[in-house]
Amino acid sequence: MTASIIDGDAIAAQVRAEVARRVSAHLAAGRPQPQLTAVLVGDDPASQVYVRNKTRACAEVGIATETLTLPASTSQAELLAAIVRLNRSPAVSGFIVQLPLPPQIDERAVTRAIDPAKDIDGLTPENLGRLLAGEPRFVPATPAGVQQLLLRSGHDPGGRRVVVVGRSTLVGKPLAVLLANKAPGANATVTIAHTGTRDLGAVTREAEILIVAAGRPGTVTAAMVRPGAVVIDVGTSRVDDPSRKRGYRLAGDVDFAGVSQVAVAITPVPGGVGPMTVAMLLVNTMQAAELAAPA
Repeated sequence: MTASIIDGDAIAAQVRAEVARRVSAHLAAGRPQPQLTAVLVGDDPASQVYVRNKTRACAEVGIATETLTLPASTSQAELLAAIVRLNRSPAVSGFIVQLPLPPQIDERAVTRAIDPAKDIDGLTPENLGRLLAGEPRFVPATPAGVQQLLLRSGHDPGGRRVVVVGRSTLVGKPLAVLLANKAPGANATVTIAHTGTRDLGAVTREAEILIVAAGRPGTVTAAMVRPGAVVIDVGTSRVDDPSRKRGYRLAGDVDFAGVSQVAVAITPVPGGVGPMTVAMLLVNTMQAAELAAPA
């Protein structure tokens, strides 16, 4: 068996086209242009690339964007003051604070300070609570992107056994809740596992849909995958590779070469979940603009 490739680039393009149509209708109704603001603290190279990708995607669909770049020495009080200004700005539909943050800043305090109505990352306690209650306002972008990859590639999780490897607040836990909720595109039987799970392979082999967000390259091998499973690889890590011009390559949490011979469908890295994360952030920004617009 050789798995079919779930093309995240192509599906993300579909989502962006849909957002562009919503932006056009929004503007035609005389409403303000949606705006996404990204707050970048320090000079983490991966964060800079991610923010640039968001900026390009916004330009493609007609969403205004700005990047607030702060030095790595920024204090927690200074960052919280910037968040207050963004919360109050009528021009900003939604904003993100790019993670990771420098060690002197408490990420939880920063997240709690964001206005839930502008929290397009969906990570404030209120928005995570709404997701748990089955009444989401903004679904975190990566979990939402995984759900759309499954649905748009013909792999509806409804009634199926799903295993999520990873328990982060950013991906693993909200994704498990999203897919377990009694709702269209969900209604799955979900197990959360992680790198500390005893006999992880025994758990992952139960999955009809296996989603790996462990943050560790090569965590899942072919022997850990049920034949005919759908495999979504959320991980993206830089791995040294002297044969590449940049000196590294991007690797997922799944051994693609081996697992693609067992699975029925699989996402590549890059070109799988990554483009969908950016696309779903645009969806959330548009949602925020629509909710804020006067009736």
